[in-house]
Amino acid sequence: MVLPDQKINQLNPAPAPCLAVLGTGSDVGKSVIAAALCRLFADRGLRVAPYKAQNMSNNSGVTPEGLEMGRAQIVQAEAAGIAPHVDMNPILLKPTSDVGSQVVLLGEAIGNQTAMDYHQKKARLVQTANEALDRLRSKYDLVVMEGAGSCAEVNLLAHDIVNLPMAEYADAPVILVGDIHRGGIFAQLVGTLDCLPRHFRDRVAGFIINRFRGDLRLFADGVQWIEERTGLPVFGVLPWYDHIRIDPEDSVVIERPGTVAVKTDGMPAVAVVRIPHISNFTDFDPLRGLAGLTLHFVETPQDLTAFSAVILPGSKNTRFDLEWLETSGWRSRIADFNAGGGHITGICGGYQMMGTRVHDPDGLEGQPGATAGLGLLPVETVLQAPKTTTLSRFSWNGIRGTGYEIHMGQTRLHGGNPLLMLHERNGKAVKDADGCTIENGRAIGTYMHGLFDTPALISQWLTTVGITGIDVPAAGGLEAKMQQYALLADHFGRHVDMERISNLVKVKNKNK
Repeated sequence: MVLPDQKINQLNPAPAPCLAVLGTGSDVGKSVIAAALCRLFADRGLRVAPYKAQNMSNNSGVTPEGLEMGRAQIVQAEAAGIAPHVDMNPILLKPTSDVGSQVVLLGEAIGNQTAMDYHQKKARLVQTANEALDRLRSKYDLVVMEGAGSCAEVNLLAHDIVNLPMAEYADAPVILVGDIHRGGIFAQLVGTLDCLPRHFRDRVAGFIINRFRGDLRLFADGVQWIEERTGLPVFGVLPWYDHIRIDPEDSVVIERPGTVAVKTDGMPAVAVVRIPHISNFTDFDPLRGLAGLTLHFVETPQDLTAFSAVILPGSKNTRFDLEWLETSGWRSRIADFNAGGGHITGICGGYQMMGTRVHDPDGLEGQPGATAGLGLLPVETVLQAPKTTTLSRFSWNGIRGTGYEIHMGQTRLHGGNPLLMLHERNGKAVKDADGCTIENGRAIGTYMHGLFDTPALISQWLTTVGITGIDVPAAGGLEAKMQQYALLADHFGRHVDMERISNLVKVKNKNK
């Protein structure tokens, strides 16, 4: 394995082969399976790069160059032991409404477009996506491609630039992933094949069945039926796991959380308000993994008294989500919690919401105007271009950490004190301040994503919100993630036939 900040210097004389991981639907496990393949092939001595032509997600991150891309491909790059690059996700769509998204092209936001506008312009983006893939193929030994949603949406096939048409462009064999936990795995796999035209169906090389619960031996006849019915191999059946933590790509994993009944057993609990346009919800995964602490995403307004702290997460549409807090009844619940001594933490959009007002004079997130904030912090925000995207080094009360910023807003303090001191942005030394905290310490906010990636900063936050007795692991950030990627590779390797998959792309183990 190479370190993530090492660069690839040697160019391949011929384009590298590609392997496509496509799915029968959304959230069937494509992203995690692609990450496992990246890690396993890298462990064999290959230079591997991930790729997804178009990603639709508000869960994004920042590259070393200060550009924005989807979190799933950042995870896959980390698993492969390389630095993330925007060529790995040339098109990122960040939904701002039910019918529109901010379009991020090669790491830079180029504006908001409705679904229809984007659909009409999509043909012009194919060349951008193709050129990005070509560049990766010139620098690496193998490219692991990920699809989006179902690869058999028949009404979209003619304009699809991320699934089978992209696999065809790359001449990539396809592994089709299905999720047995959802039920109907036979219909998922056979039905997907039957929906595809012959030239796409012939590109499918076999299947991986994900999230199996129970004794694998009891599904042997199911594997046999699929192979006899389709004439294609099942490369493996992946058992359900609870011992591995990999950043998820989409907020579908936290959809529709109900009212939470916090157990009165002395264990502290933290609530994250699941706002409609939540972004970068993986900020809180390090908290979720702490023994002795429970973390809940809550969407239905409820009494918050039993929680030790409440977090307002990032948002892709701050003013809309502020208004939702008002109309849903959350605003009064949050105010009562804070007035009663409860601690509120805001990250990025959540930080903006905690101020007195959010202004959008240019209509970057919708109609121009201003929206009253929650009034928990003496700050005021103006949404304006250009978008801030930085990898940052910072400190909180002298404790240093690394994180990233992704926001359109500029926030000014009218009181209180800065929360963080910034020392570096995108490799350049700075002396800036970020965030805000007030005298009683019950309200703090920051633009910094990744605040909880550093163990010492988790301890600092726990102390700030009055939570004690939690044992924080020594490993954090990339070190902790690499441990999880190793666990994932081991789990995958024990249940999937990697030799048959390697033969699809004719790559050999370079470590032999």
